[in-house]
Amino acid sequence: MRISTRRFLQTAGLVAAGLLLAACGKKEAPPAPSAAAPASAPAPAKVYVVGTDAAYAPFESQNEKGEIVGFDIDVVKAAAAKAGIEVKFVNTPWEGIFNALGQGDRDMIVSSVTITDERKQTMDFSTPYFDAVQLIAVKANSKIAKFDDLKKAKVGVQTGTTGDEAVTKLLGKTSTAIKRFESTPLALKELEAGGVDAVVADNGVVIHYVANNAGAKFKTVADKSFAPEQYGVAIKKGNAELLAKVNQGLAAIKADGSYDKLFAQYFGAAAAAPAAAASK
Repeated sequence: MRISTRRFLQTAGLVAAGLLLAACGKKEAPPAPSAAAPASAPAPAKVYVVGTDAAYAPFESQNEKGEIVGFDIDVVKAAAAKAGIEVKFVNTPWEGIFNALGQGDRDMIVSSVTITDERKQTMDFSTPYFDAVQLIAVKANSKIAKFDDLKKAKVGVQTGTTGDEAVTKLLGKTSTAIKRFESTPLALKELEAGGVDAVVADNGVVIHYVANNAGAKFKTVADKSFAPEQYGVAIKKGNAELLAKVNQGLAAIKADGSYDKLFAQYFGAAAAAPAAAASK
């Protein structure tokens, strides 16, 4: 049958429209699945910054390589390992050490810090890890025989220590007979030079200095009036999690004998109570 031109055009138009609608309704193939994103790397472990005044041998000092070493350092390293935390020691001057802790520049302080009620108001402390007492250093020919004899003497102390507090109570806050120094070794050097008549400081540091400076010709004087002291690791106030970890580590090294080995390494005997120690 013959189809008219008009009829042909109408039919062709319908076919084209149908094809166009079919094309518009066709779904696109789903995109190929992308490769799975790599798992994110675990966050690095927090490293706790530990401030220490490294001028207090044998507890904390710097060796010939500039490394911070000492009994306190080894105790905290061992306790940190037991508690599963990482620590980094930063030499911090004593006069600013507690401000650094309070401002968050340091997470904790290990620097022969005596635990006192006053300090507890602004920082937290671990369980005590050392017993201490003050000791007087004088020249070998000195007539000073007890703490009360210092009332008529020029006395050297390290600023802000418990030795400073004891001498200030004895001589008075305004006494010009008290000479304060940045460190105990500097005070002892002044004693050697004749600038002061005595130095009151932590017994462990005094004993260590006298033993290693025989040429200074010092002797030590103990006094029963000095109250026993203990010191601990100072923690930023309110950091209960870190405090618990430090206490956990200290308990572990005391339980497994690690603490006694360190004590014997530095002081030649097992730890006792009270131990021959030092405090600031």
